[in-house]
Amino acid sequence: MDSPTPPVLLPRQQALLERVKRDGFVTVDELATSLQVTHQTIRRDINQLAARDLLRRHHGGASLPTTSENVAYTARQQMFLAEKQRIAELVANHIPHHASLFVNLGTTTEEVARALHRHEGLRVITNNLNVAGMMSEYADCEVTITGGSVRPWDKGIVGEMTVDFIRQFKVDFAVIGVSSIEEDGTLRDFDMREVRVASTIIDNARTVFLVADRSKFGRPALVRLADMGRIHALFTDAPPPASMAAVFERCGTQVFVAS
Repeated sequence: MDSPTPPVLLPRQQALLERVKRDGFVTVDELATSLQVTHQTIRRDINQLAARDLLRRHHGGASLPTTSENVAYTARQQMFLAEKQRIAELVANHIPHHASLFVNLGTTTEEVARALHRHEGLRVITNNLNVAGMMSEYADCEVTITGGSVRPWDKGIVGEMTVDFIRQFKVDFAVIGVSSIEEDGTLRDFDMREVRVASTIIDNARTVFLVADRSKFGRPALVRLADMGRIHALFTDAPPPASMAAVFERCGTQVFVAS
């Protein structure tokens, strides 16, 4: 069942978030100058974004959450939604009919699941109840849910039982999300149990597709997931930083940009 479409951020608000992500902390003065709007407009944007848990409000400025905590799930649904939808359509074009696949946790992977509604003969294994509920209604799609503990805030399934369940399978494709891509190609996330599940998914897929919008490049996160060498293709919405070109070449990772 499709979930309600979350409110879309204004382009100015997305630009504000990108600036805060890049610099860590940005003052109201700096934001007003770079975005060419009034201080009142910036303060209003910061208040609205803080109310959605997309950033932290400080006296005279704003910052992102720390490396030890992710942005709230409902807030992440609102961030870069149009970009995630473009990424999802591009990924769907690279997955053939009658394929088997893992789909893990994340708002971008959920958009990929939504974009696969026309595919025939899919066999999907997921630890994401949002994905399971959505894809189980597709006319020609078999969905298997992993065992494990369900997290109430995002309907994700994690734990040792989840890892053991996934190890029973070898699928054609894994579609995974991530919270951070460092300049050296290290992939990071925030939850150790979620990282263990994602790492097991990578181990048990013949081809691994990483889906990540541009806000994930250089973003701080706590737990190491994998190196870029484990990823066959990255799907994103903007060209990665030029400094990462050598990383993708060394790792043999294809990069697809959904323009």
